[in-house]
Amino acid sequence: MEPHRFEEGFDGLYGLEVVDVGDGEVRGRVAVEDRHKQGAGLLHGGVYAAMAEALASLATYLAVRDEGRVAMGMSNHTSFLRPILRGTVHAEARARQRGRTTWVWDVEFSDDDERLCALSRVAIAVREPRPDQPR
Repeated sequence: MEPHRFEEGFDGLYGLEVVDVGDGEVRGRVAVEDRHKQGAGLLHGGVYAAMAEALASLATYLAVRDEGRVAMGMSNHTSFLRPILRGTVHAEARARQRGRTTWVWDVEFSDDDERLCALSRVAIAVREPRPDQPR
């Protein structure tokens, strides 16, 4: 897969780039800029949480769309282990549970030196779309 950078929507605002999508796995990254940092100069926790939910939602949707179903975030818990100050934040998500109505993902975040920096667990709801909802 060629890397895909979102140009629109929320994921475009912070510069999410999807590097690879496979069966139950997805990888993405964001180049850390000053606009991504909180007051102490560290990568803001919201960037990790946004990346986790976006990657898990995308990979779930790609897996269920041929069945006519949609995917949307239900919960997102992120723990921060080591700060990222510069460079790129890398995310690798793996599906842990693929249920009929809920998928659960674990997401690991690392820096350019491949050090583990944060962990997320994300639950994604899988539903039939509402009649007025785009697929």
